[in-house]
Order: sequence, then structure tokens, then C-alpha cells
Amino acid sequence: MLDGFDFSAPFRVVPFGVILFDFLFLLVAIPVEAFILNRRLKFDKRTCSFYAIAMNLFSNVIGWVVFFILEPTNFFVSYKSQLISFLLYNRLNNQVYGGIVMAGFTTFFGTLMVKFVLLRLLIISLSNPGEKKAVPEPEDTILLKRKSRRGNRKGWQSTSLFTTTLIANSLSYSAITLVVLFRIFARTNNVY
Repeated sequence: MLDGFDFSAPFRVVPFGVILFDFLFLLVAIPVEAFILNRRLKFDKRTCSFYAIAMNLFSNVIGWVVFFILEPTNFFVSYKSQLISFLLYNRLNNQVYGGIVMAGFTTFFGTLMVKFVLLRLLIISLSNPGEKKAVPEPEDTILLKRKSRRGNRKGWQSTSLFTTTLIANSLSYSAITLVVLFRIFARTNNVY
């Protein structure tokens, strides 16, 4: 009954390799970013893990949606077959390395902006609006005036949040790059 059926055909059509490597990239990026968020923003580990998971999953979904929107357009005309060949079958021609570097920079900065906006939205949406600031006592108003002269605290906090997101994204991309380089090295030396 199943004599002529090729059982490996679904594995050639559905890009399981891309799905597994995307999952591996998430498994690498989430702990790295959660650690950086914990160290820099001084949140507890559970909150940092939640923020890292949410940022990475949402940015991953947004990235794939953008890719599938741009893929049918004329944006990828010269690289279309080579990009699909690389993503689905891990084969690459020598002529596309410049495009890959440009796509890497674009992806890095696009992901950085998406993660920064998502982190700000998560912090704003998960903060308790019921917490009221204490009304300052008269002797505290002098101290508050001195502190306000030193700079706007929200400006520093926003910069710190962006810097933290930049460091977390950079380290997670570095870890992912090491995984990809290991994969390329293992493939060229036939380790697996």
C-alpha cells in the first residue's frame, strides 16, 4: 500500500531545519537577555525572564511577518533564490555575502528598535498605576529641588533602558553568531 511513498518528502518541503534553528536561537537569546536585564535594571529573575521571553517571541514573530511580506516583492530579486536556498537548505553561493552582511545589520537594528519599544510597553503596562507617590514634607521639598536641578531622571532612565536593550541585543546576537559559526565550521569539517 505504501510501497511508492517517500517518507522523507515532507521533511524536504517543510523547513524543519529553519524551525529548529529558530528555536535554538530563542533558547540562546532568552537567557542572555534575561541575565542582562537582571543585572542592569535590577528586576527580579522571574520578571527579567518574562520580559526576555516576551521581547524575543514578539520580535521573532514580527521579523518573520516582515520577511514574508517583503519576500514576494521585488526587494529580493537578485538574492531571492539564494536566500531561500540558504534558509531552507543551508546552501549558499559566494556572491551573496555582502547582502547577508547588510541584511544582518538591518535585522540587528530593526530587532533592537522592536525590543526597545516592546520592553517599554511591557514596563509601562505591567506597572501598578494604583501606587501613589508620597506627598513631600516641607523639609523634603528642598532636597527635591536639588535633585531636580541635577537632571531629568526620566531622560536618564530612558537612556539606561535603551542602553540595556542595546547590550542585551548585542550579546544575544553575538551568542547566535557563535552558534552559526560553529554550525558552519562543523559542516565544513564534517563533524556531525
